Amino acid sequence: MSSSQIYLGVVGVGGVGTAFLGQLSRLPNPPSLVLLARTTQTLTSGTGYSPAIAASDWQSALSSPAVTTSGAITPPKIVSYLQAAPGHSILVDNTSDPSLASAYPLFLRAGISIVTPNKKAFSSDLSLWKDIFSAAASGSALVYHESTVGAGLPVVSTLRDLVATGDQVTRIEGVFSGTLSFLFNTFAPAAGSVSSSAQWSEVVARAKQLGYTEPDPRDDLNGMDVARKLTILARIAGLDVESPDSFPVESLIPAELASLPTTREGIDQFMARLPDFDTQMSAVKEKAEKSGKVVRYVGRVDVVTKQVSVGLQSIDGDSAIARLKGSDNIISFYTKRYGDRPMIIQGAGAGADVTAMGVTADLIKVMERLK
Repeated sequence: MSSSQIYLGVVGVGGVGTAFLGQLSRLPNPPSLVLLARTTQTLTSGTGYSPAIAASDWQSALSSPAVTTSGAITPPKIVSYLQAAPGHSILVDNTSDPSLASAYPLFLRAGISIVTPNKKAFSSDLSLWKDIFSAAASGSALVYHESTVGAGLPVVSTLRDLVATGDQVTRIEGVFSGTLSFLFNTFAPAAGSVSSSAQWSEVVARAKQLGYTEPDPRDDLNGMDVARKLTILARIAGLDVESPDSFPVESLIPAELASLPTTREGIDQFMARLPDFDTQMSAVKEKAEKSGKVVRYVGRVDVVTKQVSVGLQSIDGDSAIARLKGSDNIISFYTKRYGDRPMIIQGAGAGADVTAMGVTADLIKVMERLK
């Protein structure tokens, strides 16, 4: 079956979704984009799933008589529309919507393959994880989610390859958040780097200004994004982790500020009061420095002891983790096959373009397998 007989539905046209559509438009043999949905609006192609929606200029389709424009669409209606297409169908979910993620089994049982960077589907309750992959098997559909960990870095696929080829993964550890990588690389640089006298609150404010943090920095500082990524990797490695709440996750939000509202006013209050807690972070930094180490926010999966943890660690100053630059991620896989020297994956672990690249690469793999 040629790629022209593959029909594509895309949900989400934010930063990652927009970058993905740009990359999709440059593929030599793109699938037929027949559905494009965002929060309040849905575009579907004309009668007989033709003509396709132009990924390169989808906004012009809003005024095209050949394309149907409607309001928000529910997962069951997306399933119904894609399932009736005269060929293989793929859903690309570029959102972080938990309700859409929970509907993945519905798509997969209908034979609709899924490509997504949405971590919610794979890091929520263990029952959903199991349901997704059993549904894929029963529906002869495929599910790829490389960009749920490390954006475009080949983290998920590498771990799956290690497991599938019979290697014994003993430990996974690293820096899994581009935001927290930037914060600590700036706040507590390794020896030999340009030293920093900036207070913790100043570094957080700078990261927010540069767009490295979420609009509410607490969404990064609470550690749950890292916890979700660790949950996914632990499950692939064979651990039945119940949820991201089932293991220790160290929050960097001062307890006194955690209950501030998530409104714009609450965020402003958080940023205004954060300097009151600078001495706490400075003490953590100085304690590490006295022993020749630097403080980093690290995630670890110990497969042997079945322990998962996320939080601050003092790291030797000459280690690869300590010497990270900018907002890079680094993930080390310790396995029986690789011995004492782990397999290391390092590079940009955040950003719309690299995340979309992981999604596009997954799409190409699914298309090749469906031919």
